[in-house]
Amino acid sequence: MKSIVKKLLYLIFNFNFVVLGFFLFFLFSHAQAHIYRCENLETGEVFFSNQKLNASYCQLYIKEKPKNLNPKSLGAKFPYSDNYAKLPGEYENWFEKVAQDFSLDPALLKAIAKVESSFNPRAISPKGAMGIMQLMPQTARLVGVEDPYHPLENLKGGAKYLRMLIDEFRELTLALAAYNAGPEKVKLYRGIPPYPETQSYVKNVLYYYSIFKSKKPNN
Repeated sequence: MKSIVKKLLYLIFNFNFVVLGFFLFFLFSHAQAHIYRCENLETGEVFFSNQKLNASYCQLYIKEKPKNLNPKSLGAKFPYSDNYAKLPGEYENWFEKVAQDFSLDPALLKAIAKVESSFNPRAISPKGAMGIMQLMPQTARLVGVEDPYHPLENLKGGAKYLRMLIDEFRELTLALAAYNAGPEKVKLYRGIPPYPETQSYVKNVLYYYSIFKSKKPNN
């Protein structure tokens, strides 16, 4: 009797081990590696990596689409380009129109979109920020954005949120810091938070703002 029980336990143990092995194989064989698009802010060099490097500004470039993503809203494939001057006229017009609606400078919106997503409406950050202006889910709800992957809707939401922050803090650098780190952090530190990411973010946006402000599209 004892020998039969031992055999049964042996079979059960081996069966569970095999099942576990198949499960782990299935899990890891279907794991998806994230690909990051990185840009050296000093040289302008763009490269790709499977790691988010601290030395460069890196944006999650390839990730499995969220289940709630509505592909119909994306329309035609976005003609992605590293050069803002190659943005299609439709998108150029959107920046102009949205900026006018919220009393903002279109060059400022372009600078934020450049730093946030490099004009990629399908960008998803490791923290969950989405779209061309990288709206967090709670921010998207706050400004009434239903589809954060639609570039125009996302741009409107980002502009609306930026307008709210400028009106609240009355200073562009503080508004940009709040856009990146959150308004509560700016209030807590009574200025730009002492986070390297946020401090770098403000400098980078202002840098691209000066570039976009001094150059006209398609020149």
